[in-house]
Amino acid sequence: MKLCSPLLLCLAAALSSAYVITHHHHHHDNMWTKLILTHHWPNTFCSMEHCKSNISYWTLHGLWPDKGIDCNSSWHFNSSQIQDLLPDMKKSWPDLLKPTSDEFWKYEWHKHGTCAAKADSLNSQHKYFNKALDLYHKVDLDSTLQKFNITPSEDYYKLSQIEEAIEKFYNVKPKIQCAHKSRGDEVQVLGQIEICFDPDFTLIDCERHFTKDDISKGHGDHLMDVDRPSGFMVCQHDMPVYYPPLSKKTYQ
Repeated sequence: MKLCSPLLLCLAAALSSAYVITHHHHHHDNMWTKLILTHHWPNTFCSMEHCKSNISYWTLHGLWPDKGIDCNSSWHFNSSQIQDLLPDMKKSWPDLLKPTSDEFWKYEWHKHGTCAAKADSLNSQHKYFNKALDLYHKVDLDSTLQKFNITPSEDYYKLSQIEEAIEKFYNVKPKIQCAHKSRGDEVQVLGQIEICFDPDFTLIDCERHFTKDDISKGHGDHLMDVDRPSGFMVCQHDMPVYYPPLSKKTYQ
Protein backbone atom coordinates (compact mmCIF):
# COMPACT_ATOMS: atom_id res chain seq x y z
CA MET A 1 0.00 0.00 0.00
CA LYS A 2 2.87 2.31 0.70
CA LEU A 3 3.99 2.07 -2.94
CA CYS A 4 0.51 3.04 -4.14
CA SER A 5 0.21 6.00 -1.86
CA PRO A 6 2.24 8.49 -3.92
CA LEU A 7 0.44 7.39 -7.07
CA LEU A 8 -2.92 7.94 -5.45
CA LEU A 9 -1.81 11.32 -4.22
CA CYS A 10 -0.59 12.28 -7.69
CA LEU A 11 -3.83 11.08 -9.26
CA ALA A 12 -5.88 13.01 -6.73
CA ALA A 13 -3.79 16.12 -7.35
CA ALA A 14 -4.17 15.75 -11.11
CA LEU A 15 -7.94 15.36 -10.87
CA SER A 16 -8.13 18.33 -8.53
CA SER A 17 -6.08 20.49 -10.92
CA ALA A 18 -8.20 19.41 -13.86
CA TYR A 19 -11.35 20.40 -11.95
CA VAL A 20 -9.92 23.81 -11.00
CA ILE A 21 -8.80 24.53 -14.59
CA THR A 22 -12.11 23.38 -16.06
CA HIS A 23 -14.16 25.22 -13.46
CA HIS A 24 -12.15 28.42 -13.91
CA HIS A 25 -12.36 28.24 -17.69
CA HIS A 26 -16.12 27.69 -17.56
CA HIS A 27 -16.57 30.69 -15.27
CA HIS A 28 -14.37 32.87 -17.49
CA ASP A 29 -16.36 32.00 -20.61
CA ASN A 30 -19.58 33.27 -19.06
CA MET A 31 -18.15 36.38 -17.45
CA TRP A 32 -18.94 39.71 -19.03
CA THR A 33 -16.09 41.98 -20.10
CA LYS A 34 -17.88 45.30 -20.60
CA LEU A 35 -20.57 47.28 -18.77
CA ILE A 36 -22.79 49.59 -20.80
CA LEU A 37 -24.15 52.62 -18.95
CA THR A 38 -27.18 53.55 -21.04
CA HIS A 39 -28.81 56.99 -20.91
CA HIS A 40 -31.98 57.92 -22.72
CA TRP A 41 -33.48 61.30 -23.56
CA PRO A 42 -36.99 61.29 -22.03
CA ASN A 43 -38.54 63.51 -24.71
CA THR A 44 -37.48 61.16 -27.51
CA PHE A 45 -38.39 58.03 -25.57
CA CYS A 46 -41.86 59.37 -24.82
CA SER A 47 -42.49 60.46 -28.39
CA MET A 48 -41.91 56.82 -29.36
CA GLU A 49 -43.65 55.13 -26.43
CA HIS A 50 -46.57 57.56 -26.08
CA CYS A 51 -45.81 58.65 -22.54
CA LYS A 52 -45.59 62.13 -21.03
CA SER A 53 -42.54 63.53 -19.31
CA ASN A 54 -41.46 66.97 -18.13
CA ILE A 55 -37.90 65.76 -17.46
CA SER A 56 -35.31 67.88 -19.24
CA TYR A 57 -32.16 65.88 -18.41
CA TRP A 58 -30.72 62.54 -19.53
CA THR A 59 -31.96 59.69 -17.36
CA LEU A 60 -30.67 56.17 -16.79
CA HIS A 61 -32.00 53.38 -18.94
CA GLY A 62 -29.76 50.73 -17.44
CA LEU A 63 -26.38 49.24 -16.64
CA TRP A 64 -25.92 46.32 -19.00
CA PRO A 65 -23.17 43.69 -19.07
CA ASP A 66 -22.20 42.64 -22.59
CA LYS A 67 -22.90 38.96 -21.91
CA GLY A 68 -25.99 37.25 -20.56
CA ILE A 69 -29.68 38.00 -20.17
CA ASP A 70 -31.94 36.79 -17.34
CA CYS A 71 -29.10 34.96 -15.60
CA ASN A 72 -30.99 33.96 -12.44
CA SER A 73 -34.79 33.86 -12.62
CA SER A 74 -35.06 32.83 -8.97
CA TRP A 75 -33.27 35.98 -7.72
CA HIS A 76 -36.29 38.22 -7.28
CA PHE A 77 -36.21 41.99 -7.15
CA ASN A 78 -36.85 43.39 -3.67
CA SER A 79 -37.15 47.16 -3.37
CA SER A 80 -36.62 46.99 0.41
CA GLN A 81 -32.96 46.13 -0.30
CA ILE A 82 -32.44 49.47 -2.06
CA GLN A 83 -34.64 51.62 0.17
CA ASP A 84 -31.88 54.17 0.76
CA LEU A 85 -31.35 54.55 -3.00
CA LEU A 86 -35.00 55.13 -3.95
CA PRO A 87 -35.00 58.97 -3.81
CA ASP A 88 -32.10 59.05 -6.29
CA MET A 89 -33.58 56.18 -8.34
CA LYS A 90 -36.84 58.09 -8.81
CA LYS A 91 -34.95 61.15 -10.05
CA SER A 92 -32.07 59.60 -12.01
CA TRP A 93 -33.59 56.29 -13.15
CA PRO A 94 -37.31 57.01 -13.44
CA ASP A 95 -39.86 54.72 -15.04
CA LEU A 96 -41.07 57.04 -17.79
CA LEU A 97 -44.02 54.80 -18.65
CA LYS A 98 -45.25 54.20 -15.07
CA PRO A 99 -43.69 56.86 -12.81
CA THR A 100 -45.07 55.44 -9.56
CA SER A 101 -44.11 51.85 -10.30
CA ASP A 102 -40.94 49.86 -9.64
CA GLU A 103 -41.61 47.56 -12.63
CA PHE A 104 -38.83 49.14 -14.71
CA TRP A 105 -36.20 48.50 -12.03
CA LYS A 106 -37.51 44.98 -11.52
CA TYR A 107 -37.21 44.34 -15.25
CA GLU A 108 -33.67 45.77 -15.41
CA TRP A 109 -32.58 43.71 -12.39
CA HIS A 110 -33.90 40.43 -13.79
CA LYS A 111 -32.65 41.00 -17.32
CA HIS A 112 -29.28 42.66 -16.66
CA GLY A 113 -28.58 42.93 -12.93
CA THR A 114 -28.58 39.17 -12.32
CA CYS A 115 -25.89 38.87 -15.03
CA ALA A 116 -23.84 41.82 -13.79
CA ALA A 117 -23.92 40.11 -10.37
CA LYS A 118 -21.44 37.50 -11.62
CA ALA A 119 -18.82 40.06 -10.59
CA ASP A 120 -18.19 40.29 -6.84
CA SER A 121 -18.37 44.08 -7.08
CA LEU A 122 -22.01 43.87 -8.23
CA ASN A 123 -23.21 40.69 -6.51
CA SER A 124 -26.22 42.16 -4.70
CA GLN A 125 -29.16 44.32 -5.70
CA HIS A 126 -27.82 47.17 -3.61
CA LYS A 127 -24.34 46.97 -5.16
CA TYR A 128 -25.76 46.84 -8.68
CA PHE A 129 -28.18 49.78 -8.41
CA ASN A 130 -25.80 51.84 -6.30
CA LYS A 131 -22.96 51.39 -8.82
CA ALA A 132 -25.24 52.31 -11.73
CA LEU A 133 -26.21 55.54 -9.95
CA ASP A 134 -22.59 56.22 -9.00
CA LEU A 135 -21.39 55.87 -12.62
CA TYR A 136 -24.32 57.92 -13.89
CA HIS A 137 -23.44 60.83 -11.58
CA LYS A 138 -19.72 60.58 -12.33
CA VAL A 139 -20.32 60.62 -16.09
CA ASP A 140 -22.75 63.55 -15.72
CA LEU A 141 -23.66 63.48 -19.40
CA ASP A 142 -25.85 66.61 -19.30
CA SER A 143 -23.01 68.81 -18.04
CA THR A 144 -20.57 67.42 -20.59
CA LEU A 145 -22.87 68.11 -23.53
CA GLN A 146 -23.61 71.60 -22.19
CA LYS A 147 -19.87 72.35 -21.91
CA PHE A 148 -19.66 71.84 -25.67
CA ASN A 149 -22.83 73.90 -26.29
CA ILE A 150 -24.86 70.85 -27.24
CA THR A 151 -28.28 71.52 -25.78
CA PRO A 152 -31.84 70.66 -26.85
CA SER A 153 -32.63 72.89 -29.81
CA GLU A 154 -34.84 73.35 -32.85
CA ASP A 155 -31.59 73.64 -34.83
CA TYR A 156 -30.02 70.39 -35.99
CA TYR A 157 -26.60 69.04 -35.08
CA LYS A 158 -24.15 66.91 -37.01
CA LEU A 159 -23.61 63.53 -35.36
CA SER A 160 -19.86 64.24 -35.41
CA GLN A 161 -20.39 67.28 -33.14
CA ILE A 162 -21.98 65.12 -30.45
CA GLU A 163 -19.46 62.30 -30.86
CA GLU A 164 -16.48 64.65 -30.69
CA ALA A 165 -17.75 66.37 -27.55
CA ILE A 166 -18.08 63.06 -25.72
CA GLU A 167 -14.79 61.67 -27.07
CA LYS A 168 -12.87 64.83 -26.13
CA PHE A 169 -14.23 64.91 -22.60
CA TYR A 170 -14.13 61.21 -21.66
CA ASN A 171 -11.39 60.12 -24.09
CA VAL A 172 -13.49 57.11 -25.20
CA LYS A 173 -15.91 56.39 -28.02
CA PRO A 174 -19.61 56.32 -27.05
CA LYS A 175 -22.44 54.58 -28.87
CA ILE A 176 -25.11 57.05 -29.93
CA GLN A 177 -28.57 55.94 -30.99
CA CYS A 178 -31.37 57.74 -32.75
CA ALA A 179 -35.00 57.32 -33.66
CA HIS A 180 -35.35 57.45 -37.42
CA LYS A 181 -39.09 57.81 -37.96
CA SER A 182 -40.11 60.80 -35.90
CA ARG A 183 -39.67 63.55 -38.52
CA GLY A 184 -39.60 61.62 -41.76
CA ASP A 185 -36.38 60.50 -43.34
CA GLU A 186 -34.54 63.82 -43.57
CA VAL A 187 -33.59 63.91 -39.87
CA GLN A 188 -32.86 61.48 -37.03
CA VAL A 189 -33.83 62.14 -33.42
CA LEU A 190 -31.26 61.77 -30.64
CA GLY A 191 -32.52 59.12 -28.23
CA GLN A 192 -29.90 57.11 -26.39
CA ILE A 193 -26.22 57.42 -25.45
CA GLU A 194 -24.11 54.55 -24.14
CA ILE A 195 -20.88 55.04 -22.20
CA CYS A 196 -18.87 51.88 -21.50
CA PHE A 197 -16.69 50.55 -18.69
CA ASP A 198 -14.45 47.55 -18.10
CA PRO A 199 -14.98 45.26 -15.06
CA ASP A 200 -12.86 47.62 -12.94
CA PHE A 201 -15.21 50.49 -13.86
CA THR A 202 -12.61 52.22 -16.04
CA LEU A 203 -13.95 54.03 -19.11
CA ILE A 204 -13.43 52.15 -22.39
CA ASP A 205 -14.59 52.51 -26.01
CA CYS A 206 -18.08 51.13 -26.53
CA GLU A 207 -17.13 49.63 -29.87
CA ARG A 208 -14.76 50.10 -32.72
CA HIS A 209 -16.10 51.79 -35.82
CA PHE A 210 -17.41 49.26 -38.33
CA THR A 211 -16.56 49.60 -41.99
CA LYS A 212 -18.89 48.75 -44.86
CA ASP A 213 -16.66 45.73 -45.46
CA ASP A 214 -17.26 44.51 -41.90
CA ILE A 215 -21.01 44.83 -42.34
CA SER A 216 -20.99 43.03 -45.71
CA LYS A 217 -19.14 40.15 -44.02
CA GLY A 218 -21.83 39.97 -41.34
CA HIS A 219 -19.76 41.48 -38.51
CA GLY A 220 -22.06 44.45 -38.04
CA ASP A 221 -25.19 42.58 -37.01
CA HIS A 222 -25.37 44.27 -33.64
CA LEU A 223 -25.59 47.70 -35.24
CA MET A 224 -29.31 46.89 -35.25
CA ASP A 225 -29.88 46.54 -31.55
CA VAL A 226 -32.65 44.29 -30.33
CA ASP A 227 -32.38 45.40 -26.71
CA ARG A 228 -33.89 48.83 -27.37
CA PRO A 229 -37.36 50.25 -27.70
CA SER A 230 -38.54 49.83 -31.28
CA GLY A 231 -37.13 52.48 -33.57
CA PHE A 232 -33.74 53.09 -31.88
CA MET A 233 -30.74 52.45 -34.12
CA VAL A 234 -27.14 53.58 -34.23
CA CYS A 235 -27.21 57.17 -35.56
CA GLN A 236 -26.12 57.74 -39.15
CA HIS A 237 -23.32 60.16 -39.96
CA ASP A 238 -24.88 61.47 -43.14
CA MET A 239 -28.15 62.66 -41.56
CA PRO A 240 -28.82 65.72 -39.33
CA VAL A 241 -29.54 65.04 -35.64
CA TYR A 242 -32.48 66.63 -33.85
CA TYR A 243 -32.03 66.97 -30.06
CA PRO A 244 -35.64 67.79 -29.11
CA PRO A 245 -36.38 70.33 -26.39
CA LEU A 246 -39.41 69.98 -24.15
CA SER A 247 -42.45 71.20 -26.03
CA LYS A 248 -44.64 73.49 -23.95
CA LYS A 249 -47.62 72.55 -26.13
CA THR A 250 -47.12 68.84 -25.50
CA TYR A 251 -46.12 68.89 -21.85
CA GLN A 252 -48.23 71.05 -19.60
